[in-house]
Amino acid sequence: MTNTLKSSYQKTPYKLSGNGPRNISVLKEAFQNIDENLESDIYGNGAIIEEFQTKIAKILGKEEAVFFPSGTMAQQIALRIWADRKNNRQMAYHPLSHLEIHEQDGLKELQQINPVLLGTAERLLTIEDIKALQEPVSSVLLELPQREIGGQLPSFEELEEISAYCKEQGIALHLDGARLWEVMPFYEKSAEEICALFDSVYVSFYKGIGAIAGAILAGDADFVQEAKIWKRRYGGDLISLYPYILSADYYFDKRIGKMEGYYEAAKKLAERFNACDGVKTVPEVPVSNMFHVHFDKPINEIGPKLTEIHDETGVGISGYLQEKSEGVCSFEVSVGDGLDEIQEDVLHSLFEKLAKL
Repeated sequence: MTNTLKSSYQKTPYKLSGNGPRNISVLKEAFQNIDENLESDIYGNGAIIEEFQTKIAKILGKEEAVFFPSGTMAQQIALRIWADRKNNRQMAYHPLSHLEIHEQDGLKELQQINPVLLGTAERLLTIEDIKALQEPVSSVLLELPQREIGGQLPSFEELEEISAYCKEQGIALHLDGARLWEVMPFYEKSAEEICALFDSVYVSFYKGIGAIAGAILAGDADFVQEAKIWKRRYGGDLISLYPYILSADYYFDKRIGKMEGYYEAAKKLAERFNACDGVKTVPEVPVSNMFHVHFDKPINEIGPKLTEIHDETGVGISGYLQEKSEGVCSFEVSVGDGLDEIQEDVLHSLFEKLAKL
């Protein structure tokens, strides 16, 4: 069933999630107006990489920034720097942090850093969880939004409290901002205003932005210089990173102004899901362009029905389902440019069919 659902999803011409097909056209579009004589970056140096780093550092309100081929590399390095500075190999994050569940224990195996899990998996971590730490930690990592629980967010006031407390306790506060751009409309704050609460910041360019890959790690000048050394140690200084940088720059400029629209569209889309019997979104009202959809039926019942809807409407709802609990399954939605391609009458038909599940 899993392969059938995935195959039916891939064949649909339209998708509820994302910015369109992730194929070679993503790179071709980004390069279509680039001067072919433009000089490449070389091992982390050159105008292409340096100008982009300066641009994003300014947007984030940080002294400097360094471009990485992956966020996994960037974040492990950030946490190593804080561990060295604080002379403490313990740090803390949410139990469903990307570093805990998706990186094959890279932080532990490569850096010998021991994470302390804050709070419980089904909810956001809070300032009370941080205050309840029994042992000192070098850093706390916050993911905004917390993807694995539907993209939930703390209030900005609690973020300010957490920031002040960590500063008072000498704990470095690091932002996993893979989806930072997407939460700015909810907070009604600029990237700089949000990042001012954090000592270091990671941002991604392939999620809501839709570039081919790449990340930025930003902080004070000394922090970034250390990060550049670690980047070389990790093998992150490819001879040239320009395909990633040029596409990141192109799609950042193309989509950063659309985040408010994605957010508003996500709220409307969630309303339509919640109007269907046996279906709910988490959170009920999205706080960014993403949310999770839960069905009160098991995968073996929902999967074939989604496959039918894919075939009948031409709209891809999801290519996978996850079991959340007995008799409940779910998938994730991240609204981007793709939703705009779907005609209203087609969406109406889709949700009529979902309502009969």
